[in-house]
Amino acid sequence: MSMNVLVIEDDPSVRTLVKAVLEKNEYSVDIAETAESGEEHAVDNHYDIIILDLGLPDGDGFDLCKSMRDQEITTPVLILSAEQETDVKIKCLRVGADDYITKPFDTEELLARIEAVNRRSGEVNGNRVLKCGELQVDMLERQFKVNDTPVDLTNNEYNLLVYLLKRKNQIVTQEEIAENVWDIHFDTQTNYINVYISYLRKKIRSHSENEYIDTVRKKGFIIRCDD
Repeated sequence: MSMNVLVIEDDPSVRTLVKAVLEKNEYSVDIAETAESGEEHAVDNHYDIIILDLGLPDGDGFDLCKSMRDQEITTPVLILSAEQETDVKIKCLRVGADDYITKPFDTEELLARIEAVNRRSGEVNGNRVLKCGELQVDMLERQFKVNDTPVDLTNNEYNLLVYLLKRKNQIVTQEEIAENVWDIHFDTQTNYINVYISYLRKKIRSHSENEYIDTVRKKGFIIRCDD
Protein backbone atom coordinates (compact mmCIF):
# COMPACT_ATOMS: atom_id res chain seq x y z
CA MET A 1 0.00 0.00 0.00
CA SER A 2 1.38 3.38 -1.00
CA MET A 3 2.35 5.75 1.79
CA ASN A 4 1.09 9.32 1.69
CA VAL A 5 3.73 11.97 2.34
CA LEU A 6 3.39 15.72 2.78
CA VAL A 7 6.52 17.73 1.89
CA ILE A 8 6.56 21.29 3.29
CA GLU A 9 9.55 22.94 1.60
CA ASP A 10 10.02 26.32 -0.10
CA ASP A 11 13.30 25.57 -1.93
CA PRO A 12 12.29 24.41 -5.44
CA SER A 13 15.44 22.33 -6.00
CA VAL A 14 15.06 20.44 -2.70
CA ARG A 15 11.32 20.10 -3.27
CA THR A 16 11.82 18.63 -6.73
CA LEU A 17 14.52 16.22 -5.53
CA VAL A 18 12.51 14.93 -2.57
CA LYS A 19 9.35 14.52 -4.64
CA ALA A 20 11.22 12.65 -7.39
CA VAL A 21 12.97 10.31 -4.94
CA LEU A 22 9.77 9.52 -3.05
CA GLU A 23 7.65 8.97 -6.14
CA LYS A 24 10.34 6.72 -7.62
CA ASN A 25 9.93 4.60 -4.48
CA GLU A 26 6.13 4.53 -4.89
CA TYR A 27 5.21 7.12 -2.28
CA SER A 28 2.24 9.41 -2.92
CA VAL A 29 3.45 12.99 -2.45
CA ASP A 30 1.69 16.30 -1.75
CA ILE A 31 3.67 19.54 -1.79
CA ALA A 32 3.27 22.72 0.27
CA GLU A 33 5.56 25.71 -0.18
CA THR A 34 4.52 27.72 2.89
CA ALA A 35 3.75 27.11 6.55
CA GLU A 36 0.13 28.18 6.05
CA SER A 37 -0.40 25.81 3.12
CA GLY A 38 1.39 23.01 4.93
CA GLU A 39 -0.80 23.35 8.00
CA GLU A 40 -3.94 23.35 5.87
CA HIS A 41 -2.82 20.14 4.15
CA ALA A 42 -1.97 18.49 7.48
CA VAL A 43 -5.34 19.40 9.00
CA ASP A 44 -7.44 18.40 5.99
CA ASN A 45 -5.70 15.17 4.94
CA HIS A 46 -4.25 11.97 6.37
CA TYR A 47 -0.51 11.46 5.87
CA ASP A 48 1.83 8.69 6.94
CA ILE A 49 4.69 11.15 7.38
CA ILE A 50 5.33 14.90 7.06
CA ILE A 51 8.70 16.17 5.82
CA LEU A 52 9.15 19.71 7.13
CA ASP A 53 11.72 22.39 6.35
CA LEU A 54 12.54 24.72 9.24
CA GLY A 55 13.01 27.88 7.16
CA LEU A 56 9.73 28.74 5.46
CA PRO A 57 8.89 32.12 3.87
CA ASP A 58 5.86 32.81 6.10
CA GLY A 59 6.79 31.13 9.35
CA ASP A 60 9.07 29.01 11.48
CA GLY A 61 9.10 25.23 11.09
CA PHE A 62 9.41 24.89 14.87
CA ASP A 63 6.19 26.84 15.36
CA LEU A 64 4.41 24.87 12.64
CA CYS A 65 5.39 21.54 14.17
CA LYS A 66 4.24 22.68 17.61
CA SER A 67 0.98 23.99 16.16
CA MET A 68 0.26 20.64 14.50
CA ARG A 69 0.91 18.81 17.77
CA ASP A 70 -1.31 21.27 19.65
CA GLN A 71 -4.07 20.37 17.18
CA GLU A 72 -3.48 16.69 17.99
CA ILE A 73 -2.04 15.89 14.57
CA THR A 74 0.08 12.88 15.47
CA THR A 75 1.56 12.21 12.02
CA PRO A 76 5.31 11.54 12.31
CA VAL A 77 7.37 14.62 11.36
CA LEU A 78 10.85 14.44 9.78
CA ILE A 79 12.67 17.78 9.86
CA LEU A 80 14.88 18.93 6.97
CA SER A 81 17.34 21.71 7.78
CA ALA A 82 20.79 23.04 7.03
CA GLU A 83 21.29 23.61 10.77
CA GLN A 84 23.63 21.01 12.28
CA GLU A 85 23.90 22.14 15.89
CA THR A 86 22.77 19.64 18.51
CA ASP A 87 20.60 22.21 20.31
CA VAL A 88 18.60 22.77 17.11
CA LYS A 89 17.96 19.03 16.81
CA ILE A 90 16.89 18.85 20.44
CA LYS A 91 14.54 21.81 19.96
CA CYS A 92 12.96 19.89 17.07
CA LEU A 93 12.32 16.92 19.35
CA ARG A 94 10.87 19.14 22.04
CA VAL A 95 8.28 20.68 19.72
CA GLY A 96 7.16 17.21 18.68
CA ALA A 97 9.29 16.22 15.66
CA ASP A 98 10.24 12.56 15.35
CA ASP A 99 13.54 12.80 13.48
CA TYR A 100 15.95 15.24 11.85
CA ILE A 101 18.12 15.17 8.74
CA THR A 102 20.57 17.88 7.68
CA LYS A 103 20.95 19.40 4.22
CA PRO A 104 22.57 18.48 1.95
CA PHE A 105 21.45 14.90 2.48
CA ASP A 106 21.98 11.58 0.75
CA THR A 107 18.77 10.29 -0.80
CA GLU A 108 19.36 6.82 0.61
CA GLU A 109 19.63 8.30 4.10
CA LEU A 110 16.37 10.18 3.54
CA LEU A 111 14.59 6.96 2.59
CA ALA A 112 16.15 5.09 5.50
CA ARG A 113 15.05 7.74 8.00
CA ILE A 114 11.50 7.73 6.62
CA GLU A 115 11.41 3.96 7.02
CA ALA A 116 12.85 4.20 10.55
CA VAL A 117 10.34 6.85 11.65
CA ASN A 118 7.42 4.82 10.37
CA ARG A 119 8.81 1.64 11.88
CA ARG A 120 9.06 3.29 15.29
CA SER A 121 5.61 4.84 14.94
CA GLY A 122 3.71 1.87 13.62
CA GLU A 123 5.59 -1.28 14.47
CA VAL A 124 3.64 -3.96 16.27
CA ASN A 125 5.94 -6.99 15.93
CA GLY A 126 3.75 -9.79 17.18
CA ASN A 127 2.28 -8.60 20.44
CA ARG A 128 -0.26 -5.88 19.85
CA VAL A 129 -0.56 -4.94 23.54
CA LEU A 130 2.26 -4.14 25.95
CA LYS A 131 1.42 -4.31 29.67
CA CYS A 132 3.14 -3.34 32.88
CA GLY A 133 0.96 -3.41 35.97
CA GLU A 134 -1.64 -0.67 35.52
CA LEU A 135 0.01 0.47 32.29
CA GLN A 136 -1.18 -0.74 28.89
CA VAL A 137 -0.20 0.27 25.36
CA ASP A 138 -2.18 -0.88 22.33
CA MET A 139 0.39 -0.54 19.55
CA LEU A 140 -2.12 -1.01 16.74
CA GLU A 141 -4.31 1.82 17.99
CA ARG A 142 -1.33 3.75 19.43
CA GLN A 143 -3.30 4.14 22.64
CA PHE A 144 -1.93 4.35 26.19
CA LYS A 145 -4.02 3.63 29.28
CA VAL A 146 -3.32 3.82 33.00
CA ASN A 147 -5.87 1.93 35.11
CA ASP A 148 -8.06 1.68 31.97
CA THR A 149 -8.05 5.47 31.61
CA PRO A 150 -6.80 6.76 28.21
CA VAL A 151 -3.80 9.07 28.56
CA ASP A 152 -2.66 11.30 25.70
CA LEU A 153 1.00 11.06 24.73
CA THR A 154 3.03 12.96 22.17
CA ASN A 155 4.77 10.86 19.50
CA ASN A 156 8.08 11.19 21.31
CA GLU A 157 6.57 10.22 24.67
CA TYR A 158 4.81 7.26 23.07
CA ASN A 159 7.94 6.00 21.30
CA LEU A 160 9.98 6.33 24.51
CA LEU A 161 7.37 4.46 26.55
CA VAL A 162 7.13 1.63 24.01
CA TYR A 163 10.92 1.26 24.01
CA LEU A 164 10.98 1.03 27.82
CA LEU A 165 8.08 -1.43 27.90
CA LYS A 166 9.72 -3.69 25.33
CA ARG A 167 12.69 -3.81 27.68
CA LYS A 168 10.77 -3.88 30.96
CA ASN A 169 12.79 -4.81 34.04
CA GLN A 170 15.99 -4.05 32.11
CA ILE A 171 18.24 -1.04 32.61
CA VAL A 172 18.56 1.01 29.42
CA THR A 173 21.18 3.72 29.05
CA GLN A 174 20.60 7.22 27.74
CA GLU A 175 22.80 6.32 24.76
CA GLU A 176 20.53 3.36 23.93
CA ILE A 177 17.43 5.51 24.21
CA ALA A 178 18.88 8.25 22.00
CA GLU A 179 19.90 5.80 19.30
CA ASN A 180 16.83 3.53 19.36
CA VAL A 181 14.05 6.04 20.03
CA TRP A 182 15.34 9.07 18.13
CA ASP A 183 18.12 7.62 16.00
CA ILE A 184 20.60 10.30 17.09
CA HIS A 185 23.90 10.34 18.98
CA PHE A 186 23.45 11.15 22.66
CA ASP A 187 25.07 14.38 23.81
CA THR A 188 26.03 14.21 27.50
CA GLN A 189 25.66 18.00 27.77
CA THR A 190 21.90 17.88 27.16
CA ASN A 191 19.00 16.72 29.32
CA TYR A 192 16.23 16.13 26.78
CA ILE A 193 15.91 12.42 27.66
CA ASN A 194 15.45 13.32 31.32
CA VAL A 195 12.81 15.83 30.24
CA TYR A 196 10.80 13.19 28.38
CA ILE A 197 11.18 10.70 31.24
CA SER A 198 9.78 13.43 33.51
CA TYR A 199 6.83 13.99 31.15
CA LEU A 200 6.00 10.27 31.22
CA ARG A 201 6.29 10.03 34.99
CA LYS A 202 3.96 13.00 35.46
CA LYS A 203 1.31 11.52 33.17
CA ILE A 204 1.50 8.12 34.87
CA ARG A 205 1.32 9.69 38.35
CA SER A 206 -1.85 11.54 37.40
CA HIS A 207 -3.65 8.17 37.30
CA SER A 208 -1.56 5.89 39.53
CA GLU A 209 0.10 5.89 42.92
CA ASN A 210 2.84 3.55 41.69
CA GLU A 211 6.24 4.72 40.47
CA TYR A 212 7.04 2.66 37.40
CA ILE A 213 10.05 4.40 35.86
CA ASP A 214 13.14 4.48 38.06
CA THR A 215 16.44 6.24 37.51
CA VAL A 216 19.44 3.98 38.07
CA ARG A 217 22.31 6.27 39.05
CA LYS A 218 25.12 6.42 36.49
CA LYS A 219 23.46 3.68 34.41
CA GLY A 220 20.14 4.83 32.95
CA PHE A 221 16.46 4.03 33.45
CA ILE A 222 14.30 1.00 34.12
CA ILE A 223 10.55 0.44 33.97
CA ARG A 224 9.73 -2.06 36.72
CA CYS A 225 6.89 -4.53 36.13
CA ASP A 226 5.69 -7.48 38.20
CA ASP A 227 3.70 -9.07 35.36
